[in-house]
Amino acid sequence: MDHSAHRTGAAREHSEHQAHAGPAGHHMGGVTWGAAAKATLHCLTGCAIGEILGMAVGTALMWGNVPTMVLAIVLAFVFGYSLTLFAIRKAGLDFRTALKVALAADTVSIIVMELVDNGIIALVPGAMDAHLNEALFWTSLLGGFVIAFLLTTPVNKWMIGRGKGHAVVHAYH
Repeated sequence: MDHSAHRTGAAREHSEHQAHAGPAGHHMGGVTWGAAAKATLHCLTGCAIGEILGMAVGTALMWGNVPTMVLAIVLAFVFGYSLTLFAIRKAGLDFRTALKVALAADTVSIIVMELVDNGIIALVPGAMDAHLNEALFWTSLLGGFVIAFLLTTPVNKWMIGRGKGHAVVHAYH
């Protein structure tokens, strides 16, 4: 048996594996839908907290549609980044590094989620004028989250498969 050919083949396989590896050597080619859904759900949790809080505050204070939506979007980003930031800080990263990782991990996901969710709320007739005690307020908001989740999950799968988005966070877990 020619051992040098075997070593050369093994070295080539190792090089090919390294070419497809992401941060901390995680293999990026086989990202599962489950992993993408988990990353999206993590993002959705922060976005939903901020979005619901912003919409509820703006609606309760009888603000106009634009200021209410702006508040909801700002809070969605704040809470979305905060959940990731807290998790990364627990792993021991300093605040500045953790903030950079959170921004890299969540920005695209939050943008897609907010565009879809707020677009749906804006397109549902009467949803922006509905009050907190009306089913239309809650069904359009929650329906927007469901559709945003379904449309953002493939984006996250694609990004994680390329070592971007939530793949950046996994290098620190």
